[in-house]
Amino acid sequence: MTPSPHAHTADFPSNLYKPGAPLQARISEHRSLTDPASGNEVRHITFDIADSKFRYLDGQSLGVLPPGEDAAGRPHKLRLYSIASPSEGDDGAGKTVSICVKRALNPPHPPGVCSNYLCDRAVGDVVKLTGPVGKSFLLPDAPNSHMILIATGTGIAPFRAFLKTRYGRRASETGQTWLFFGVKTRFDYLYGDEIAQYERQPGFHLATAFSREEQNAEGGRMYVQHRLQEHAKSVFELLQQDNASLYMCGLRGMEPAITEGLRLAAASQGIDYEAFMKRLTQENRWHVEVY
Repeated sequence: MTPSPHAHTADFPSNLYKPGAPLQARISEHRSLTDPASGNEVRHITFDIADSKFRYLDGQSLGVLPPGEDAAGRPHKLRLYSIASPSEGDDGAGKTVSICVKRALNPPHPPGVCSNYLCDRAVGDVVKLTGPVGKSFLLPDAPNSHMILIATGTGIAPFRAFLKTRYGRRASETGQTWLFFGVKTRFDYLYGDEIAQYERQPGFHLATAFSREEQNAEGGRMYVQHRLQEHAKSVFELLQQDNASLYMCGLRGMEPAITEGLRLAAASQGIDYEAFMKRLTQENRWHVEVY
């Protein structure tokens, strides 16, 4: 069994495998997370790490080295993916690590090299992995911590790990969790069946935003930032507590809109946003991972 995720442990796992000597990991699971009606393809991919020294903490990332060369004849660059499984693995014994991958077609630009490579793999294929990496986007190690999680699309990956640990191995804890999750439609609702199970857990709150199906109060599309404003009182009351942390994960383009949504939510509660977020940052309670 892998150790519990404590950010300050003396044997913090970091770069156990590097590009010059990657882990050759075999795929043990490769399944679709999106409905065929979605128009997008997102895969849950699990690697067997049983016979390796690879281990990780909730919130870390791994690297993938796709084969081949770019147009200049250089090897393709390493691509980082947030780990979507808890530190004890989806198998519960620390012998697997999983990621969440969206096939990037990017018209009219070239398709995503690594995402397409991974989505085209199958169970039994071997992939070169590096890592783990990351020390700033970890599950709180203090017991009974409160978490506010903001995700769009595949940004749900690290939060899947957080939730599995929080309502699995640490189920006796009393901290609250708010998950704000935005995708285009219900056909894109990643890990929806798993998330539904947490709705029965005390202290778990879910606010989804299906932008192509729902409207906000002004009649426009519903995004995560609008849900944050709707629940501003609950969010900022929780964040006033010293054992509450705020996390955001997803595409880089979402950051300005969500930051503005948080600003408006704070203003609605009479809170100085800049001063408040500065305090959260200084106390290591504001975490952002965008890509």
